Amino acid sequence: MGLGKYLASKLLKWGGWTVNVGLPDFDKCVICVAPHTSNWDFIICELAYTSLGRKAGFLMKKDWFFFPLGYFFRAIGGVPVDRSRRTDLVEQIVEQFKSHDRLTIAVTPEATRKANANWKTGFYRIAMGANVPIVLAYLDYDKREVGIERTFTPTGNVVADMEEIKRYYMRFNAKYKDKFITGLE
Repeated sequence: MGLGKYLASKLLKWGGWTVNVGLPDFDKCVICVAPHTSNWDFIICELAYTSLGRKAGFLMKKDWFFFPLGYFFRAIGGVPVDRSRRTDLVEQIVEQFKSHDRLTIAVTPEATRKANANWKTGFYRIAMGANVPIVLAYLDYDKREVGIERTFTPTGNVVADMEEIKRYYMRFNAKYKDKFITGLE
């Protein structure tokens, strides 16, 4: 076991967290991670994925990529995103999938830690364009569990598929419950 994997496992155990994995380490996939209501979500998920000996890139607001944090975030897979500019980030990432033998990107569809029922569909459009599976990963603060147990294959019906994905996540407990909404009943 590598030092990073060992240390991540110990930190999770020390914090009382468990990792529930029922899926293989895909060569290519988009990981949809929810609920996302706290900066701790990122730390816990990064530790969980590292404890499995896996590495994923992740999209993150470019404002966090200042010195010296920028070096750290890039080293662990961070991809800065400028949300103030209307660029075709989806197409750029689809091209990255096409040019790599192995690529995993983790995305939080809520795109904010505030309550937001209007989840972004970029992760979905990336998976469709790159023809890769969507892996549904969750955090459950009540159970202190991180899980990677289901894949989702997009059908092309974005509205119906996003509803199904949101319904899947409704059973998990966010750190700040009032900030996690799906817009579904």
